[in-house]
Amino acid sequence: MDSGEWCVEKRGSFRNESFRDNDNVPETGCLSIIVLGASGDLAKKKTFPALFNLYRQGFLQSNEVHIFGYARSKISNNDLKERISGYLSQGKENAEEVSDFLQLIEYISGGYDSEEGFQTLDKAIYEHEISRNSTEGSARRLFYLALPPSVYPPVCRMIKSYCMNKSDLGGWTRIVVEKPFGKDLASSEELSAQIGELFDEPQIYRIDHYLGKELVQNLLVLRFANRFFLPLWNRDNIANVQIVFREDFGTDGRGGYFDEYGIIRDIIQNHLLQVFCLVAMEKPISLKPEHIRDEKVKVLQSVVPIKDEEVILGQYEGYRDDPTVPDNSNTPTFATMVLRIHNERWEGVPFILKAGKALNSRKAEIRVQFKDVPGDIFKCKKRGRNEFVIRLQPSEAMYMKLMVKQPGLEMSTAQSELDLSYRQRYQGVTIPEAYERLILDTIRGDQQHFVRRDELKVAWEIFTPLLHRIDDGELKPIPYKAGSRGPVEADDLLRKAGYVQTHGYIWIPPTL
Repeated sequence: MDSGEWCVEKRGSFRNESFRDNDNVPETGCLSIIVLGASGDLAKKKTFPALFNLYRQGFLQSNEVHIFGYARSKISNNDLKERISGYLSQGKENAEEVSDFLQLIEYISGGYDSEEGFQTLDKAIYEHEISRNSTEGSARRLFYLALPPSVYPPVCRMIKSYCMNKSDLGGWTRIVVEKPFGKDLASSEELSAQIGELFDEPQIYRIDHYLGKELVQNLLVLRFANRFFLPLWNRDNIANVQIVFREDFGTDGRGGYFDEYGIIRDIIQNHLLQVFCLVAMEKPISLKPEHIRDEKVKVLQSVVPIKDEEVILGQYEGYRDDPTVPDNSNTPTFATMVLRIHNERWEGVPFILKAGKALNSRKAEIRVQFKDVPGDIFKCKKRGRNEFVIRLQPSEAMYMKLMVKQPGLEMSTAQSELDLSYRQRYQGVTIPEAYERLILDTIRGDQQHFVRRDELKVAWEIFTPLLHRIDDGELKPIPYKAGSRGPVEADDLLRKAGYVQTHGYIWIPPTL
């Protein structure tokens, strides 16, 4: 089978037949991590700090690993290290660790389509491998593309032509690409085809940092390791599910970039849809990455087309004041929409995806609202429904909203919660950043928390028709005030979808 050909087996697993079994690839030995776009914001703020934290926790051994920065900027080794050092968590207690980590970094300047630049990079990597007494093909090369998707194809061609391991025997070459991956179905498929001609699917790690968040990674355990959730997690008991992302600031200097994508491409189509998959998928037959990703694809394939009347778009007042944003921009900074799944478990249950900028609070959470209690003898329906809430950020927590008797002599009810707040329960435990976990997964060859090509395709199939109508001006965002809840029409949509708002109850994160 040609490297660009793909097959879907009867069970739904998706792989390239020509690639060797990952279980046979050793995960020890000389490791070269190459950060392309090393002088950019993503690399400085996320990639290098994640690598530093892995280093200080002992996951990157100084006698094995070397980090190469590659970018077009004409700067020196020391210039890059100075730029990076300001973003590393440091104090007197770990100044030596910072210094030691920076010694592992080597910077090389070159163009992203420069044969000479990538030949120089390959020579530097090879010299490092020889210095570690690596035999031919036994070393590992990880290329992290902290770059805009427009340069993925030329960069991948250069890697394939000049920077691959010298042999397949015992070593590997892997690439990490950042999302958003394309702007619609056609552009995503074109990008996937270009990269797919160069690398096998198990070599490609499409990173979505939401899949590295602690509470997102907890979803499979919560759903499938707890008996009391198994009989409840279906249309018979659940009225609706909300997956929410809120920011209390606007585009903050990223207006030009954001206007090219908008809130649906930037947040909903990738981050929230990944959470949606984990909430709605069926139990996989095992924890193997392909079995988990097979189930994610199945639930995405069951999503029915989004109805225009179940979409509310918004744009905060002042967004177009940014000089990098066109005066007539139709780009939404807020969206609420309803996804519906046509299968036995979820028929009739609305999944409400909501994301917005410049709102009155900052949080990301999953809110599972259960149906009313039949034969309610306590007449407590007005106080709200039972809800299971998973707070992804900030103040990571899980809590169950339930009815209890109000303390006192009267038989009156009130809403309270059973609360697992991480800050209180796991004192002294540092929750790792998403990028740390995902980079470590890449080094280990675990693709469970990365997006597969067929999964990406189905995701774009869901949203592309809606995105094209927005791009063509057929759907207009509603203005809303910065610092508000967003357009009031969004609350109306929630009510029509069956969400019952709780009044008089506010969850307060426990204090230590």
